[in-house]
Amino acid sequence: MNSCGEMLSLSGKTALVTGASRGIGRAVAVMLAQHGAFVNINYIQSQEAASEALEMIISLGGQGRLVPFDVTSSDQVDSGVRDVLQECGTIDILVNNAGICRDGLLGRMKDTDWDAVLSHNLSAAFYTCRAVAKIMIRKRSGRIVNISSTAGESGNAGQANYSASKAGLIGLTKSLARELAPRNILVNAVAPGIIAGGMTQSLDEKQLDAIRTHVP
Repeated sequence: MNSCGEMLSLSGKTALVTGASRGIGRAVAVMLAQHGAFVNINYIQSQEAASEALEMIISLGGQGRLVPFDVTSSDQVDSGVRDVLQECGTIDILVNNAGICRDGLLGRMKDTDWDAVLSHNLSAAFYTCRAVAKIMIRKRSGRIVNISSTAGESGNAGQANYSASKAGLIGLTKSLARELAPRNILVNAVAPGIIAGGMTQSLDEKQLDAIRTHVP
């Protein structure tokens, strides 16, 4: 909405949403499409779920397409962004939502679990921001939204890797906001608490209850 409470129109805008096959990413993609944006739905493994997201967008009168590439690979990100440019001409909106969790207590956390979470949750956002910012800088316009987490602000026991990655994403957002603001590019982070669906489906009730105790 704008300051007058009117629904914002994104007609004619092109969006790229990473990790858009499920959860928050899917909801964001659908909402952008409902507001008129053409949405590029990124995914890497869940083609069926991504197709469902696209079908949902089309059923609501929106437009979009599937764009599969691995956000943890800088080469694949650059290739994926070029693909979007070839099909759509530009990218006006980037939403970095892709992420994973590999929870465990510090003493039991494997190097591979640490590396995987930092790669998916932080490095991936850096790669996409770097690739898309070049486009936005040339046209002096753009919007980047990074999906962080309250875990990045307060930390969660058993989530050293996840909390660190989300805290890093907040720091990345603040730095890029200062760097890109002179080019009329807004960079923001959203830090949700626990959300039903998506990654939380892997948590049991005891884990969910532990998280709820921190929610006022």
